[in-house]
Formats: sequence, C-alpha cells, structure tokens
Amino acid sequence: MPIENWSDNVLLVQLGDDPQFTDDVTALLETIEKNTSTDVVLDFQNVNFLNSSNIAKLLKLRKIQTANNHRKLKLCAISTHIWGVFLVTGLDKIFDVYDDVGSGLTSLQLEG
Repeated sequence: MPIENWSDNVLLVQLGDDPQFTDDVTALLETIEKNTSTDVVLDFQNVNFLNSSNIAKLLKLRKIQTANNHRKLKLCAISTHIWGVFLVTGLDKIFDVYDDVGSGLTSLQLEG
C-alpha cells in the first residue's frame, strides 16, 4: 500500500506515475480530511512524469495540509526531470523539498 503510517502523526506516501499518482493523492486527501493531525512526507522516487492535473492535486494537498490542518508537508526524492517542472512552475518556492525520504522525516523531527 502506498500510504504508510510511519508513526502516530506522520504518513509516508510512495507516489507513482499516473494513473497511480492520481489514485494515491486522492486517497491521501481523503485520509487527511478525516485525520487532521498528521504530517505528510511524499516520496517521488517512482514519479517520472507530472502533468497539470497532478500539479493541481499537489496544490490542493498543500492547501489542506498547511492552511487548513496547520500540519507539515514534505516532498522527497524528486528526479531531475520532475525538478525541472517544479522550477518552471515555481513549485520549488512553495514546497519543502528534500533529497531523500530520510532527510524529509528527519526535518519533521527537528522541527517538531
């Protein structure tokens, strides 16, 4: 299962390319709307393509997670190709991005 309870208040989500990406983020949105007290770490290791629909879902996720729930959202292991999309669209300025999942999880502990 791509959504894993890493701890009591941290969800680790391993994303894949579409259509799995859409399914995973939709399931995550449903989860965080029910449980508003969890931080989220997204693992982009298996994502090779990002379309406008995926970007819209990420922005919705960010809004719910940070503005509505007042929780943290970390993105990790983004490939060079996907990072290019983040740079062109300005997403690099609004998301907390880490080289790998370990760094993202560690940042939650340090900020906690």
